[in-house]
Amino acid sequence: MNFKWGKKVILFTILMIVLAACSDSENESSSSEEGKNDDEIVMAQISWAENIATTNMWKVILEERGYDVNLKLLDMGTIMAALESGDLDVNLEVWLPVQDASYKKQYKDTVTFFEEPWYDNAKVGLVVPEYMDEVNSIEDLNKYKDKFEGAITGFDPGAGTMEVTEDVIKDYDLDYELLTSSEPAMITEIDETIKEKGSIVAPLWKPHRVFAEMDLKFLEDPKETYGGVEEIFIATRQDFAEDHPEVDQWLKNWEMDDESIGELMSYVNDADEPIEGARKWVEENQDLVDEWVN
Repeated sequence: MNFKWGKKVILFTILMIVLAACSDSENESSSSEEGKNDDEIVMAQISWAENIATTNMWKVILEERGYDVNLKLLDMGTIMAALESGDLDVNLEVWLPVQDASYKKQYKDTVTFFEEPWYDNAKVGLVVPEYMDEVNSIEDLNKYKDKFEGAITGFDPGAGTMEVTEDVIKDYDLDYELLTSSEPAMITEIDETIKEKGSIVAPLWKPHRVFAEMDLKFLEDPKETYGGVEEIFIATRQDFAEDHPEVDQWLKNWEMDDESIGELMSYVNDADEPIEGARKWVEENQDLVDEWVN
């Protein structure tokens, strides 16, 4: 073979391979873009009663309007980091000014926090069974340490309220250990203890269905470590409003009172599946939903 001709053949072959590779890459890119769902919204979910209720409610509302809502069950710390990275779109629960203040401080420049709350009458504190007449303040706990076996029954590690409860232990110099588990496990423990007329202390919050099901009371917090009235806000990844302006506005329109959130939680709790209870509530409260999305 002539050397020059052989060289041309080799160069031509290499060029064809490169062009084929580029073509495949473009096809894969095009296919990837076509397969991407621009109407998908990835929403955080936390294993708290009101959060399960509201996330399923919004899943129903948005999917009825053509969106594909993917719920991700995560803890609060992971949620905030995922909003920062863009792996999550929306977190429906940021409790301020106290419970989740550390998260807002950490992520205020990289995550969008809504200016107005969707719920403005929240309360957080330590609760005990109503029948424990002798225990009415956090300051009473050391005196009755043996009754509680020196333990505060808690829930998810990393939750803002759990971090504040650690501050409560320090502020009140409590000789107690804060036990971690999950919200469902904590509620079960409270329920079983009350049935046996036993003693238990746990961090809880309103709104929560448990107050309609069990006789509990908040302990006085004279140092106000838990704060006063809490409000619940939404946080989104920074580009969410640009990518989904319609949904962003709907979420900004959203607000609930004690009656509506209480009813929603009851529907969700009583249903075989949370989404079924949420769907029933949405169907029966369409006028209220229309105020948010129209």
